[in-house]
Amino acid sequence: MPLPKAVSRRTAITAGAAVAAAAAITSPASASGPATAGRRRSRSEKPTLVLVHGAFADASSWSPVIERLQRRGYQVIAPANPLRGLHHDAASVAAVLASVEGPVVLAGHSYGGAVVSEAAAHAPGVEALVYIAAFMPDAGEVLGELSVRFPGSQLAPALTQVPAPAPDGSDGVDLYLRTDLFHQVFAQDVPPTTAHTLAAVQRPLSASAFGDRAAAAAWRDLPSWTLVATQDRGIPPELQRFQARRAGSHTAEVRSSHLPLYSAPDNVADVIRAAADSVRP
Repeated sequence: MPLPKAVSRRTAITAGAAVAAAAAITSPASASGPATAGRRRSRSEKPTLVLVHGAFADASSWSPVIERLQRRGYQVIAPANPLRGLHHDAASVAAVLASVEGPVVLAGHSYGGAVVSEAAAHAPGVEALVYIAAFMPDAGEVLGELSVRFPGSQLAPALTQVPAPAPDGSDGVDLYLRTDLFHQVFAQDVPPTTAHTLAAVQRPLSASAFGDRAAAAAWRDLPSWTLVATQDRGIPPELQRFQARRAGSHTAEVRSSHLPLYSAPDNVADVIRAAADSVRP
């Protein structure tokens, strides 16, 4: 049974806008934005799109999607996610959001979904959330526990532990995805040469992230869009569907690995644009 949701900002979305935004997942229309503090945005203006990457990746993982969104005239920012722990990472992304003028559509891929859920709770400019093959923890949930709620992930056996300083300077552990398993587990539908390059440049995730308890779940207050990757071997598709249902998220599915940013960038861009279309003047 879905948990009760706060509706402070969600109720600001009119029924007509919600229907139009949902339809835009398959046939997205041009986007426009709402009035911002201190000035009125014209209908030709678009919200800024902030894209947060996940673990075992960097901001360049969004490149195929960014190219498509920029061709449509969107201002796109893809900040570095520190991958040092959920609260640290959320604070870092929230600081970036505070520097953006006007409304924002905030998207997260993979672990980045957990980060944006917490960061948006401290960023009043965020008007919509997008989750791409992502974690969507509720407040109080632990990512490591959520990740095994449904079977099917091949991620844990593919990880390598490397001793490294923890975010607080104490002894800690960094997690890497084994390069020989990166293609199989993370990106089986991406060309092998591309997957091998992505494996070589991956950034590690502090193991502490899987023990952090989510402090906030902005999807309870904001409209959200979810793209489920049905062939995901990292985050089970059933977990993605469960999270989307309890969030009341506009949901689309794509036959993709955990990396639709590369294997299905048009689908990813369409979902983000659908969320942007919901941000009205």
